[in-house]
Amino acid sequence: MLKDIRSSGIIAATGAFSPPIPVFKIVKYLHKERLSLYSQAFNIISFQSFFMKQLLKKIFCLVLFISGVFLIAGAQKDEKKIRIIMIGAHPDDCDEDGGGTAALFAQLGYAVKFVSVTNGDAGHQTLKGVELAKRRFMETQEAGKRLGVTYDVLDNHDGQLMPTLDVRLEIIKKIREWNADIVFAPRPNDYHPDHRYTGVLVQDAAYMVAVPNIAPETPALKKNPVFLYFQDHFQRPNPFRPDIAVDITNVYDKKISALDAHESQMYEWLPWIGHYADKVPQNKTDRIKWLAEFRKGTITPEVKAALEKWYGKEKAMQVKYAEAFEICEYGSQPDEKEIKKLFPFF
Repeated sequence: MLKDIRSSGIIAATGAFSPPIPVFKIVKYLHKERLSLYSQAFNIISFQSFFMKQLLKKIFCLVLFISGVFLIAGAQKDEKKIRIIMIGAHPDDCDEDGGGTAALFAQLGYAVKFVSVTNGDAGHQTLKGVELAKRRFMETQEAGKRLGVTYDVLDNHDGQLMPTLDVRLEIIKKIREWNADIVFAPRPNDYHPDHRYTGVLVQDAAYMVAVPNIAPETPALKKNPVFLYFQDHFQRPNPFRPDIAVDITNVYDKKISALDAHESQMYEWLPWIGHYADKVPQNKTDRIKWLAEFRKGTITPEVKAALEKWYGKEKAMQVKYAEAFEICEYGSQPDEKEIKKLFPFF
């Protein structure tokens, strides 16, 4: 340590400051070394002048104060980072509906969690039950690694989901444990009952996540999060409204990589049930290219208008791939300023 201090040129072992006094270096160096340096410095440095001793003590106190400010500011900065939870019915739904947006949040260092409300134990033409559930769980973990998100799977049977109190409490706990600022979920009007009931369950969890006497074993949130719906194409009883649209062009490859991890779905079950299994390439590289083309979607005029609102007309014209979301009435109602804070990549 003494060698480090001498070589740094900050303090000379003769008992005096090295001229000129590089105060900014003292702050930078001592902030890094913190208390271990302070105690050792006092032990190894001997000053001839009482005045110099007092001056050094004051400098050390100042550095301690500055270090504390840095630490507190850093902690506050971490606390201000947005926490996101996306909830889907099956172990690939979040990837499909919000994988690009999740990748953007993850790149910024924000905490993102995917939750599948069912274990996916029915979605295959040959596999089923525990064997299929295990395979799909492993696929979620690989997809999570590729996106940089945490992926949870609840143990509810695929195709048999009901909006019961027990499942609602599961979702309330997940949202609370993650301390979510934004909750994404499907709308409750969809062709698949699991999708519909996942939407209902999340709606029912909204507001209740802030009620302390509901599921009291998990601390209630201090504020009701913003709840957003994933985009869909269903028109009745009301069509999807794109309140928010996100440009995912730069992370589209990441989204496709995550979907590619769900091999049992992208290349087996969905092509089989959709009657296009003959179009799936056998080669791995060709499969990914095919998947990227097959899943690219269409930017509707409504979504394009939303992109123009949030990015400006010029940037919106350059968007190739996008994800859109509708604000649910049951959560916090953000204004434009709050939305820009929640989505810092606008």
